[in-house]
Amino acid sequence: MELGLFSFAEVPPNGTDTTRLRDLLEEIALADAVGLDVFGVGEHHRPDYAASAPAVVLAAAAARTERIRLTSAVTVLSSDDPVRVFQDFATLDLLSNGRAEILVGRGSFTESFPLFGYDLRDYDTLFAEKLELLLKLRASEVVTWSGRHRAPLLERSVFPRPIQEQLPVWIAVGGTPASVARAGRLGLPLALAIIGGQPHRFRPLIDLYRQTGAEAGHAPETLKVSINGHGFLADTPEAARAAAVEPFMATMARIGRERGWPPPSRAQFDAEIALDGALVLGSPQQAIDKILYQHELFGHDRHLLQLTVGPIPHADVLRAIELFGTEVAPVVRREVATVAERPGRSTTPRS
Repeated sequence: MELGLFSFAEVPPNGTDTTRLRDLLEEIALADAVGLDVFGVGEHHRPDYAASAPAVVLAAAAARTERIRLTSAVTVLSSDDPVRVFQDFATLDLLSNGRAEILVGRGSFTESFPLFGYDLRDYDTLFAEKLELLLKLRASEVVTWSGRHRAPLLERSVFPRPIQEQLPVWIAVGGTPASVARAGRLGLPLALAIIGGQPHRFRPLIDLYRQTGAEAGHAPETLKVSINGHGFLADTPEAARAAAVEPFMATMARIGRERGWPPPSRAQFDAEIALDGALVLGSPQQAIDKILYQHELFGHDRHLLQLTVGPIPHADVLRAIELFGTEVAPVVRREVATVAERPGRSTTPRS
């Protein structure tokens, strides 16, 4: 299993974009140094996040890292130009010597739509059309294409070309069955965000993805799954809670207010920390247990954590990254490999 992290470059109330981006580059460099597999940077167009241009941040990270894969998390493809997205990440692939990936989605926030002149009423068709174009750009140097929301291309060449034969393109979903089925039909790897509730409730979506992919003729080994969620690690459970609980709850309450959701209670938060909850928060052993529990549910290929859901001191974040890379990742990889070698391996959910 691949283990990694993602960030939206959340800016603390008294921080600046400059210091947050500097800290983020240090976090990515440390993740590389401690042997994590992937680091993702998300796209937001709000004052509380510093990363509106993930490819630029990842290009800076490419110069400071050697082996970690660098991905968006996510690229809001609906409000972007697929030609420019492809060029940005092909350039990142060249700068990183073949370590770039694109994680595309429709976006959980909607600020980018009016910002770039798109109508939210076209939310679904924009994504479907632009994904089609992005995949054509990935497959061929010369592209002919036409659609509703962008000027057509007639035998146009798009450069540069990446080092990888095909740039990995993952589809990010938050729980919509139609989006899951689309990823399966296209044979694209799926990144499922689980930021609340009991993970076993998402098992039918993973089954739908694999079933749809198989019916479309895709080999099972190509139908990769990533589970992306919130988490935080410290040397002890008490230290993890002291560092992360209040920032996490304050951030989720703020986002909830914008969407008309009730604020989370401490009881709900404690339930999320339990083994069958979504939040990977606690000691290294608790993180190991939680990720392995979810692997029993999903049999997934990648697990990514967002450590900085709220304003957590940078030194604490660096310690969490160190623990994740040196204590959690080796055990999880070893245990998953052992399970994979057992005859009659099963991913049946726990009751």
